[in-house]
Amino acid sequence: MTSSDQPLLRVRGATKRFPGVTALDGVDLDLHAGEVLAVIGENGAGKSTLMKILGGVQRLDAGTVEYAGGNVSFSPVSLSPVSFNSVQEAVSRGISLIHQELNLSDNLDIGANIFLGREPHRFWWIDRATIEARSREILTRVGLHLSPSTLVAELSIGMQQLVEIARALSVDANVLIMDEPTSSLTLTETERLFEVVADLKRQGVAVIYISHRLGEVKAIADRVLVLRDGQNVGELARDEITHDRMVSMMVGRDLSNLRVRKSRAEHDRPLLKVRSLSSERFPETAIDFDLAPGEILGLAGLVGAGRTEVLEALFGIRRVGHARIELEGSAVTCGDPRQAMRHGLALVPEDRKQHGVITEWPVRENLSLPVLWRDARGRVFIDRRREIEGSQSAMDRLSVKASSDRQLVHSLSGGNQQKVAVGKWLDLDPRVLLLDEPTRGVDVGAKEEIYRLMDSVASSGAGVVFASSEMEEVLRMSDRVLVFHQGSIAGELNADELSEEAIMTLATGGGEPS
Repeated sequence: MTSSDQPLLRVRGATKRFPGVTALDGVDLDLHAGEVLAVIGENGAGKSTLMKILGGVQRLDAGTVEYAGGNVSFSPVSLSPVSFNSVQEAVSRGISLIHQELNLSDNLDIGANIFLGREPHRFWWIDRATIEARSREILTRVGLHLSPSTLVAELSIGMQQLVEIARALSVDANVLIMDEPTSSLTLTETERLFEVVADLKRQGVAVIYISHRLGEVKAIADRVLVLRDGQNVGELARDEITHDRMVSMMVGRDLSNLRVRKSRAEHDRPLLKVRSLSSERFPETAIDFDLAPGEILGLAGLVGAGRTEVLEALFGIRRVGHARIELEGSAVTCGDPRQAMRHGLALVPEDRKQHGVITEWPVRENLSLPVLWRDARGRVFIDRRREIEGSQSAMDRLSVKASSDRQLVHSLSGGNQQKVAVGKWLDLDPRVLLLDEPTRGVDVGAKEEIYRLMDSVASSGAGVVFASSEMEEVLRMSDRVLVFHQGSIAGELNADELSEEAIMTLATGGGEPS
Protein backbone atom coordinates (compact mmCIF):
# COMPACT_ATOMS: atom_id res chain seq x y z
CA MET A 1 0.00 0.00 0.00
CA THR A 2 1.39 3.38 -0.90
CA SER A 3 1.10 6.38 1.35
CA SER A 4 -1.69 8.86 0.71
CA ASP A 5 -1.70 12.63 1.04
CA GLN A 6 -3.54 12.24 4.35
CA PRO A 7 -0.97 11.37 7.05
CA LEU A 8 -1.63 8.70 9.63
CA LEU A 9 0.36 10.65 12.22
CA ARG A 10 1.19 14.35 12.40
CA VAL A 11 3.47 16.16 14.86
CA ARG A 12 3.63 19.94 15.01
CA GLY A 13 5.90 22.12 17.15
CA ALA A 14 7.03 19.26 19.41
CA THR A 15 9.03 20.71 22.32
CA LYS A 16 10.55 18.86 25.25
CA ARG A 17 12.83 20.32 27.90
CA PHE A 18 14.97 18.70 30.56
CA PRO A 19 16.99 20.56 33.22
CA GLY A 20 19.52 22.62 31.30
CA VAL A 21 18.71 20.98 27.96
CA THR A 22 16.10 21.49 25.26
CA ALA A 23 15.83 18.05 23.70
CA LEU A 24 13.17 19.02 21.14
CA ASP A 25 12.60 22.53 19.84
CA GLY A 26 9.54 22.86 17.61
CA VAL A 27 9.91 19.60 15.67
CA ASP A 28 7.43 18.73 12.90
CA LEU A 29 6.81 15.26 11.48
CA ASP A 30 4.34 13.65 9.07
CA LEU A 31 3.99 9.88 8.79
CA HIS A 32 1.87 8.11 6.16
CA ALA A 33 0.43 4.63 6.15
CA GLY A 34 2.55 2.15 4.22
CA GLU A 35 5.82 4.13 4.28
CA VAL A 36 9.18 3.86 5.98
CA LEU A 37 10.26 7.20 7.39
CA ALA A 38 13.89 7.25 8.52
CA VAL A 39 14.67 9.74 11.29
CA ILE A 40 18.39 10.42 11.50
CA GLY A 41 20.71 12.70 13.41
CA GLU A 42 23.66 12.57 15.79
CA ASN A 43 23.22 11.35 19.36
CA GLY A 44 21.54 14.16 21.26
CA ALA A 45 19.68 15.39 18.17
CA GLY A 46 16.32 14.49 19.77
CA LYS A 47 15.41 11.33 17.85
CA SER A 48 14.89 9.03 20.82
CA THR A 49 13.09 11.70 22.81
CA LEU A 50 10.62 12.22 19.98
CA MET A 51 10.06 8.48 19.67
CA LYS A 52 9.50 8.12 23.42
CA ILE A 53 6.82 10.78 23.22
CA LEU A 54 5.08 8.98 20.37
CA GLY A 55 5.41 5.69 22.27
CA GLY A 56 3.90 7.01 25.52
CA VAL A 57 7.12 6.99 27.55
CA GLN A 58 7.30 10.79 27.88
CA ARG A 59 4.94 13.73 27.35
CA LEU A 60 5.39 16.94 25.36
CA ASP A 61 5.96 20.29 27.06
CA ALA A 62 4.54 22.05 24.01
CA GLY A 63 3.25 21.16 20.56
CA THR A 64 0.67 18.68 19.29
CA VAL A 65 0.44 15.08 18.12
CA GLU A 66 -2.48 14.09 15.90
CA TYR A 67 -3.21 10.48 15.03
CA ALA A 68 -5.78 8.77 12.82
CA GLY A 69 -5.46 5.26 14.24
CA GLY A 70 -8.12 2.81 13.17
CA ASN A 71 -7.65 0.13 10.54
CA VAL A 72 -4.88 1.27 8.21
CA SER A 73 -5.94 -1.20 5.52
CA PHE A 74 -8.36 1.51 4.49
CA SER A 75 -7.97 5.24 4.02
CA PRO A 76 -7.18 6.83 7.40
CA VAL A 77 -9.97 8.72 9.07
CA SER A 78 -9.49 12.34 10.04
CA LEU A 79 -6.74 13.11 12.52
CA SER A 80 -7.50 13.65 16.20
CA PRO A 81 -5.26 15.11 18.93
CA VAL A 82 -3.70 12.48 21.21
CA SER A 83 -1.55 12.54 24.32
CA PHE A 84 -0.51 9.15 25.62
CA ASN A 85 -0.04 8.81 29.38
CA SER A 86 1.64 5.41 29.24
CA VAL A 87 3.23 2.86 26.93
CA GLN A 88 0.18 0.65 27.35
CA GLU A 89 -2.06 3.47 26.15
CA ALA A 90 0.05 3.99 23.02
CA VAL A 91 0.13 0.24 22.32
CA SER A 92 -3.65 0.01 22.71
CA ARG A 93 -3.95 2.65 19.96
CA GLY A 94 -1.59 0.76 17.67
CA ILE A 95 1.78 2.47 18.25
CA SER A 96 4.62 0.14 19.22
CA LEU A 97 8.18 1.24 20.08
CA ILE A 98 11.26 -0.99 19.88
CA HIS A 99 13.84 0.62 22.14
CA GLN A 100 17.52 0.85 21.23
CA GLU A 101 18.52 -0.80 24.51
CA LEU A 102 17.26 -4.34 25.06
CA ASN A 103 14.30 -4.49 27.42
CA LEU A 104 13.78 -8.19 28.00
CA SER A 105 13.43 -10.31 31.14
CA ASP A 106 16.25 -12.81 30.77
CA ASN A 107 14.83 -15.10 33.47
CA LEU A 108 11.74 -15.72 31.30
CA ASP A 109 11.48 -17.65 28.06
CA ILE A 110 10.91 -16.17 24.62
CA GLY A 111 7.14 -16.69 24.56
CA ALA A 112 6.68 -15.15 28.00
CA ASN A 113 8.67 -12.09 26.91
CA ILE A 114 6.69 -11.63 23.71
CA PHE A 115 3.37 -11.61 25.56
CA LEU A 116 4.54 -10.11 28.86
CA GLY A 117 1.70 -8.05 30.31
CA ARG A 118 -0.68 -9.23 27.55
CA GLU A 119 -0.88 -12.92 28.37
CA PRO A 120 -3.91 -14.74 26.89
CA HIS A 121 -5.96 -16.60 29.53
CA ARG A 122 -8.08 -19.70 29.53
CA PHE A 123 -10.44 -19.53 32.46
CA TRP A 124 -8.19 -18.35 35.34
CA TRP A 125 -4.89 -19.62 33.92
CA ILE A 126 -2.41 -18.27 31.44
CA ASP A 127 -3.02 -20.01 28.13
CA ARG A 128 0.47 -21.34 27.47
CA ALA A 129 -0.58 -23.29 24.38
CA THR A 130 -1.80 -20.10 22.67
CA ILE A 131 1.41 -18.29 23.64
CA GLU A 132 3.50 -21.11 22.14
CA ALA A 133 1.52 -21.21 18.88
CA ARG A 134 1.39 -17.44 18.31
CA SER A 135 5.04 -17.01 19.31
CA ARG A 136 6.16 -19.59 16.75
CA GLU A 137 4.32 -17.70 14.00
CA ILE A 138 5.89 -14.37 14.95
CA LEU A 139 9.38 -15.82 15.42
CA THR A 140 9.18 -17.34 11.93
CA ARG A 141 8.41 -13.87 10.53
CA VAL A 142 11.67 -12.50 11.90
CA GLY A 143 13.68 -15.58 10.91
CA LEU A 144 14.30 -16.83 14.44
CA HIS A 145 13.78 -20.59 14.42
CA LEU A 146 13.81 -21.34 18.15
CA SER A 147 11.39 -22.87 20.60
CA PRO A 148 9.30 -20.23 22.44
CA SER A 149 10.24 -22.06 25.64
CA THR A 150 13.94 -21.12 25.22
CA LEU A 151 15.20 -18.89 28.03
CA VAL A 152 16.19 -15.41 26.85
CA ALA A 153 19.32 -15.62 29.02
CA GLU A 154 20.60 -18.35 26.67
CA LEU A 155 20.35 -16.14 23.57
CA SER A 156 23.04 -14.01 21.95
CA ILE A 157 22.51 -10.25 21.86
CA GLY A 158 21.57 -10.48 18.17
CA MET A 159 18.92 -13.09 18.89
CA GLN A 160 17.57 -11.01 21.79
CA GLN A 161 17.23 -8.09 19.38
CA LEU A 162 15.06 -10.26 17.13
CA VAL A 163 12.89 -11.22 20.11
CA GLU A 164 12.37 -7.49 20.80
CA ILE A 165 11.23 -7.04 17.21
CA ALA A 166 8.96 -10.09 17.48
CA ARG A 167 7.34 -8.66 20.60
CA ALA A 168 6.58 -5.39 18.80
CA LEU A 169 5.06 -7.25 15.86
CA SER A 170 2.82 -9.23 18.22
CA VAL A 171 0.60 -6.21 18.99
CA ASP A 172 -0.55 -5.72 15.36
CA ALA A 173 0.68 -2.12 15.35
CA ASN A 174 -0.42 0.58 12.90
CA VAL A 175 2.79 2.50 13.64
CA LEU A 176 6.01 0.61 14.37
CA ILE A 177 8.96 2.63 15.69
CA MET A 178 12.36 0.95 15.37
CA ASP A 179 15.23 2.59 17.26
CA GLU A 180 18.54 1.09 16.02
CA PRO A 181 16.94 -2.32 15.36
CA THR A 182 19.97 -3.82 13.59
CA SER A 183 22.70 -2.73 15.99
CA SER A 184 23.33 -6.37 17.01
CA LEU A 185 22.15 -8.20 13.90
CA THR A 186 24.21 -10.00 11.29
CA LEU A 187 23.88 -9.15 7.62
CA THR A 188 21.58 -12.15 7.12
CA GLU A 189 19.40 -11.17 10.09
CA THR A 190 19.27 -7.59 8.83
CA GLU A 191 18.14 -8.71 5.39
CA ARG A 192 15.40 -10.78 7.04
CA LEU A 193 14.30 -7.72 9.02
CA PHE A 194 14.08 -5.70 5.81
CA GLU A 195 11.82 -8.39 4.36
CA VAL A 196 9.59 -8.09 7.45
CA VAL A 197 9.46 -4.31 7.03
CA ALA A 198 8.55 -4.66 3.35
CA ASP A 199 5.73 -7.03 4.32
CA LEU A 200 4.47 -4.56 6.93
CA LYS A 201 4.47 -1.79 4.33
CA ARG A 202 2.29 -3.89 2.04
CA GLN A 203 -0.14 -4.25 4.93
CA GLY A 204 -0.30 -0.47 5.32
CA VAL A 205 1.76 -0.28 8.52
CA ALA A 206 3.79 2.90 8.93
CA VAL A 207 7.38 2.40 10.10
CA ILE A 208 9.65 4.99 11.70
CA TYR A 209 13.22 3.74 11.33
CA ILE A 210 16.11 5.19 13.35
CA SER A 211 19.63 4.08 12.47
CA HIS A 212 23.19 5.39 12.39
CA ARG A 213 23.92 2.91 9.59
CA LEU A 214 23.30 5.18 6.66
CA GLY A 215 23.65 2.37 4.14
CA GLU A 216 20.58 0.78 5.72
CA VAL A 217 18.70 4.06 5.61
CA LYS A 218 19.44 4.42 1.92
CA ALA A 219 18.28 0.85 1.29
CA ILE A 220 15.02 0.90 3.24
CA ALA A 221 13.71 4.48 3.60
CA ASP A 222 10.99 6.06 1.46
CA ARG A 223 11.76 9.41 3.05
CA VAL A 224 14.34 10.79 5.49
CA LEU A 225 13.75 13.36 8.23
CA VAL A 226 16.94 14.92 9.63
CA LEU A 227 17.19 16.35 13.16
CA ARG A 228 20.05 18.38 14.59
CA ASP A 229 20.18 19.87 18.09
CA GLY A 230 16.50 19.15 18.62
CA GLN A 231 15.30 20.90 15.48
CA ASN A 232 14.24 19.98 11.96
CA VAL A 233 17.10 20.35 9.49
CA GLY A 234 15.25 19.12 6.43
CA GLU A 235 13.85 16.14 4.55
CA LEU A 236 15.07 13.98 1.69
CA ALA A 237 12.76 12.25 -0.76
CA ARG A 238 13.55 8.73 -1.92
CA ASP A 239 15.51 9.86 -4.99
CA GLU A 240 17.47 12.42 -2.95
CA ILE A 241 18.86 10.02 -0.35
CA THR A 242 22.65 9.75 -0.57
CA HIS A 243 25.28 9.10 2.08
CA ASP A 244 26.99 12.46 1.59
CA ARG A 245 23.75 14.47 1.78
CA MET A 246 22.65 12.70 4.94
CA VAL A 247 26.02 13.21 6.65
CA SER A 248 26.16 16.87 5.64
CA MET A 249 22.68 17.57 7.02
CA MET A 250 23.24 15.57 10.21
CA VAL A 251 26.53 17.00 11.41
CA GLY A 252 26.71 20.38 9.73
CA ARG A 253 30.44 19.91 9.18
CA ASP A 254 32.70 18.19 6.68
CA LEU A 255 33.47 14.53 7.40
CA SER A 256 34.62 13.73 3.88
CA ASN A 257 38.25 13.05 4.80
CA LEU A 258 37.81 9.32 5.13
CA ARG A 259 40.65 7.16 6.37
CA VAL A 260 42.55 5.39 3.62
CA ARG A 261 43.77 1.90 4.52
CA LYS A 262 47.51 1.66 4.63
CA SER A 263 49.46 -1.33 3.45
CA ARG A 264 50.57 -3.61 6.24
CA ALA A 265 54.14 -2.81 7.14
CA GLU A 266 56.64 -5.63 7.37
CA HIS A 267 58.29 -6.13 10.76
CA ASP A 268 61.02 -8.46 11.91
CA ARG A 269 59.01 -9.39 14.99
CA PRO A 270 55.23 -9.19 15.52
CA LEU A 271 53.88 -7.15 18.41
CA LEU A 272 51.47 -9.95 19.37
CA LYS A 273 51.79 -13.61 18.44
CA VAL A 274 48.92 -16.00 19.17
CA ARG A 275 49.11 -19.76 18.66
CA SER A 276 46.57 -22.54 19.37
CA LEU A 277 44.02 -20.24 21.00
CA SER A 278 40.71 -21.90 21.86
CA SER A 279 37.77 -21.20 24.17
CA GLU A 280 35.12 -23.14 26.06
CA ARG A 281 32.60 -22.51 23.28
CA PHE A 282 34.93 -23.70 20.52
CA PRO A 283 37.28 -26.14 22.30
CA GLU A 284 38.25 -27.95 19.09
CA THR A 285 39.53 -24.87 17.29
CA ALA A 286 43.09 -23.57 17.31
CA ILE A 287 43.36 -19.91 16.37
CA ASP A 288 46.73 -18.66 15.08
CA PHE A 289 47.49 -15.07 14.11
CA ASP A 290 50.05 -12.28 14.43
CA LEU A 291 49.52 -8.57 15.02
CA ALA A 292 52.13 -6.14 13.75
CA PRO A 293 53.12 -2.94 15.55
CA GLY A 294 50.92 -0.09 14.34
CA GLU A 295 48.40 -2.44 12.71
CA ILE A 296 44.60 -2.31 12.92
CA LEU A 297 43.37 -5.89 12.57
CA GLY A 298 39.67 -6.44 11.88
CA LEU A 299 37.75 -9.55 12.94
CA ALA A 300 34.75 -10.17 10.69
CA GLY A 301 32.11 -12.88 10.57
CA LEU A 302 28.51 -13.58 11.47
CA VAL A 303 27.28 -13.10 15.04
CA GLY A 304 28.31 -16.19 17.02
CA ALA A 305 31.22 -17.03 14.71
CA GLY A 306 33.78 -16.75 17.52
CA ARG A 307 35.12 -13.20 17.28
CA THR A 308 34.04 -12.17 20.77
CA GLU A 309 35.41 -15.40 22.22
CA VAL A 310 38.88 -14.61 20.83
CA LEU A 311 38.92 -11.09 22.29
CA GLU A 312 37.67 -12.28 25.69
CA ALA A 313 40.16 -15.16 25.73
CA LEU A 314 43.05 -12.76 25.05
CA PHE A 315 41.87 -10.53 27.90
CA GLY A 316 41.62 -13.41 30.36
CA ILE A 317 37.83 -13.51 30.65
CA ARG A 318 37.66 -16.94 29.03
CA ARG A 319 39.97 -19.90 29.51
CA VAL A 320 42.45 -20.23 26.66
CA GLY A 321 43.39 -23.91 26.94
CA HIS A 322 46.99 -24.51 25.88
CA ALA A 323 47.39 -21.29 23.90
CA ARG A 324 50.80 -19.70 23.47
CA ILE A 325 50.75 -15.90 23.55
CA GLU A 326 53.80 -13.72 23.00
CA LEU A 327 53.87 -9.95 23.42
CA GLU A 328 56.89 -8.16 21.95
CA GLY A 329 58.75 -11.46 21.83
CA SER A 330 58.12 -12.52 25.44
CA ALA A 331 55.70 -15.24 26.49
CA VAL A 332 52.80 -13.93 28.57
CA THR A 333 49.99 -15.53 30.55
CA CYS A 334 46.60 -13.83 30.52
CA GLY A 335 44.77 -15.97 33.05
CA ASP A 336 42.53 -13.11 34.18
CA PRO A 337 41.89 -9.45 33.20
CA ARG A 338 44.31 -8.11 35.81
CA GLN A 339 47.17 -10.11 34.30
CA ALA A 340 46.15 -8.99 30.82
CA MET A 341 46.12 -5.35 31.91
CA ARG A 342 49.56 -5.65 33.47
CA HIS A 343 50.85 -7.00 30.17
CA GLY A 344 49.40 -3.99 28.33
CA LEU A 345 46.13 -5.38 26.94
CA ALA A 346 42.80 -3.52 27.19
CA LEU A 347 39.31 -4.63 26.16
CA VAL A 348 36.26 -2.53 25.27
CA PRO A 349 33.39 -5.09 25.44
CA GLU A 350 30.39 -5.38 23.15
CA ASP A 351 27.74 -4.52 25.75
CA ARG A 352 28.84 -1.24 27.29
CA LYS A 353 26.03 -1.03 29.88
CA GLN A 354 26.57 -4.53 31.22
CA HIS A 355 30.36 -4.74 31.03
CA GLY A 356 31.88 -1.48 29.73
CA VAL A 357 30.82 1.21 32.20
CA ILE A 358 29.17 1.54 35.60
CA THR A 359 26.20 3.66 34.64
CA GLU A 360 25.39 4.85 38.18
CA TRP A 361 28.90 6.20 38.68
CA PRO A 362 30.19 9.59 37.50
CA VAL A 363 32.33 9.92 34.38
CA ARG A 364 35.49 10.51 36.43
CA GLU A 365 35.26 7.29 38.44
CA ASN A 366 34.57 5.28 35.29
CA LEU A 367 37.56 6.76 33.48
CA SER A 368 39.94 6.20 36.41
CA LEU A 369 38.77 2.71 37.39
CA PRO A 370 41.39 0.70 35.38
CA VAL A 371 44.34 2.65 36.86
CA LEU A 372 43.36 2.72 40.54
CA TRP A 373 45.72 -0.16 41.30
CA ARG A 374 48.55 1.82 39.75
CA ASP A 375 47.82 5.31 41.04
CA ALA A 376 46.65 4.69 44.60
CA ARG A 377 49.06 6.32 47.03
CA GLY A 378 50.61 3.65 49.17
CA ARG A 379 48.22 1.19 47.52
CA VAL A 380 45.54 2.56 49.88
CA PHE A 381 44.39 6.10 49.06
CA ILE A 382 43.21 7.42 45.69
CA ASP A 383 45.35 10.20 44.26
CA ARG A 384 42.52 12.65 43.48
CA ARG A 385 44.71 15.13 41.63
CA ARG A 386 45.99 12.48 39.26
CA GLU A 387 42.48 11.03 38.88
CA ILE A 388 41.05 14.42 37.87
CA GLU A 389 43.90 15.12 35.43
CA GLY A 390 43.56 11.69 33.83
CA SER A 391 39.77 11.88 33.43
CA GLN A 392 39.92 15.37 31.94
CA SER A 393 42.63 14.29 29.50
CA ALA A 394 40.49 11.37 28.32
CA MET A 395 37.38 13.56 28.00
CA ASP A 396 39.31 16.08 25.91
CA ARG A 397 40.92 13.43 23.73
CA LEU A 398 37.59 11.82 22.84
CA SER A 399 35.45 14.99 22.98
CA VAL A 400 33.12 13.52 25.61
CA LYS A 401 30.09 15.80 25.89
CA ALA A 402 29.24 16.09 29.59
CA SER A 403 28.51 18.98 31.94
CA SER A 404 31.52 17.87 34.02
CA ASP A 405 33.40 14.73 34.96
CA ARG A 406 30.94 14.42 37.88
CA GLN A 407 27.96 13.77 35.57
CA LEU A 408 26.52 10.28 35.96
CA VAL A 409 27.20 8.04 32.98
CA HIS A 410 23.58 6.89 32.62
CA SER A 411 22.56 10.48 31.81
CA LEU A 412 24.95 10.67 28.83
CA SER A 413 23.94 9.89 25.27
CA GLY A 414 24.80 6.43 23.94
CA GLY A 415 27.69 7.79 21.92
CA ASN A 416 29.23 9.52 24.92
CA GLN A 417 28.77 6.43 27.07
CA GLN A 418 30.72 4.50 24.46
CA LYS A 419 33.46 7.14 24.49
CA VAL A 420 33.77 6.66 28.25
CA ALA A 421 33.95 2.88 27.77
CA VAL A 422 36.84 3.43 25.34
CA GLY A 423 38.46 6.37 27.12
CA LYS A 424 38.90 4.63 30.45
CA TRP A 425 41.81 2.65 28.96
CA LEU A 426 43.75 5.60 27.56
CA ASP A 427 45.71 6.38 30.73
CA LEU A 428 47.13 2.86 30.63
CA ASP A 429 48.67 3.42 27.17
CA PRO A 430 47.80 -0.16 26.13
CA ARG A 431 50.15 -2.03 23.83
CA VAL A 432 47.18 -3.93 22.37
CA LEU A 433 43.70 -2.38 22.32
CA LEU A 434 40.89 -4.93 21.87
CA LEU A 435 37.53 -3.55 20.72
CA ASP A 436 34.28 -5.53 20.40
CA GLU A 437 31.69 -3.66 18.28
CA PRO A 438 33.38 -0.32 19.10
CA THR A 439 30.73 1.94 17.52
CA ARG A 440 27.55 -0.03 18.21
CA GLY A 441 24.62 2.37 18.49
CA VAL A 442 26.64 5.59 18.16
CA ASP A 443 26.22 8.41 15.68
CA VAL A 444 28.42 9.51 12.79
CA GLY A 445 30.27 12.14 14.81
CA ALA A 446 31.03 9.77 17.70
CA LYS A 447 32.20 7.14 15.23
CA GLU A 448 34.70 9.59 13.80
CA GLU A 449 36.11 10.28 17.27
CA ILE A 450 36.52 6.55 17.94
CA TYR A 451 38.05 5.97 14.51
CA ARG A 452 40.53 8.76 15.11
CA LEU A 453 41.46 7.19 18.45
CA MET A 454 42.03 3.80 16.80
CA ASP A 455 44.33 5.45 14.26
CA SER A 456 46.10 7.37 17.02
CA VAL A 457 46.74 4.20 19.04
CA ALA A 458 48.09 2.44 15.95
CA SER A 459 50.23 5.46 15.01
CA SER A 460 51.93 5.24 18.41
CA GLY A 461 53.20 1.76 17.52
CA ALA A 462 50.60 -0.15 19.52
CA GLY A 463 48.21 -2.62 17.92
CA VAL A 464 44.43 -2.61 17.57
CA VAL A 465 42.22 -5.68 17.17
CA PHE A 466 38.52 -4.98 16.64
CA ALA A 467 35.45 -7.07 15.91
CA SER A 468 32.57 -5.45 14.06
CA SER A 469 29.35 -6.54 12.39
CA GLU A 470 29.23 -3.29 10.42
CA MET A 471 30.69 -4.06 7.01
CA GLU A 472 31.45 -0.44 6.14
CA GLU A 473 33.46 -0.13 9.36
CA VAL A 474 35.46 -3.29 8.73
CA LEU A 475 36.31 -2.19 5.18
CA ARG A 476 37.22 1.32 6.20
CA MET A 477 39.28 0.74 9.33
CA SER A 478 41.11 -2.55 8.77
CA ASP A 479 44.66 -2.91 7.52
CA ARG A 480 43.96 -6.64 7.44
CA VAL A 481 40.91 -8.79 8.23
CA LEU A 482 40.54 -12.25 9.74
CA VAL A 483 37.17 -13.73 8.78
CA PHE A 484 35.63 -16.18 11.26
CA HIS A 485 33.23 -19.03 10.56
CA GLN A 486 32.00 -21.43 13.25
CA GLY A 487 34.86 -20.67 15.61
CA SER A 488 37.71 -20.92 13.10
CA ILE A 489 39.52 -18.45 10.89
CA ALA A 490 37.99 -19.08 7.48
CA GLY A 491 40.43 -16.79 5.73
CA GLU A 492 42.70 -13.74 5.89
CA LEU A 493 42.26 -10.71 3.65
CA ASN A 494 44.91 -8.05 3.12
CA ALA A 495 44.00 -4.45 2.30
CA ASP A 496 44.08 -4.96 -1.48
CA GLU A 497 41.82 -8.04 -1.16
CA LEU A 498 39.12 -6.48 0.99
CA SER A 499 35.56 -6.33 -0.31
CA GLU A 500 32.12 -7.04 1.08
CA GLU A 501 31.77 -10.00 -1.26
CA ALA A 502 35.10 -11.52 -0.18
CA ILE A 503 34.26 -11.18 3.52
CA MET A 504 30.75 -12.61 3.21
CA THR A 505 31.94 -15.54 1.09
CA LEU A 506 34.34 -16.58 3.86
CA ALA A 507 31.93 -15.73 6.70
CA THR A 508 29.24 -18.01 5.28
CA GLY A 509 31.56 -20.97 4.82
CA GLY A 510 32.57 -20.33 1.22
CA GLY A 511 36.29 -20.55 1.88
CA GLU A 512 38.68 -23.02 3.43
CA PRO A 513 39.80 -22.30 7.02
CA SER A 514 43.38 -21.12 7.28
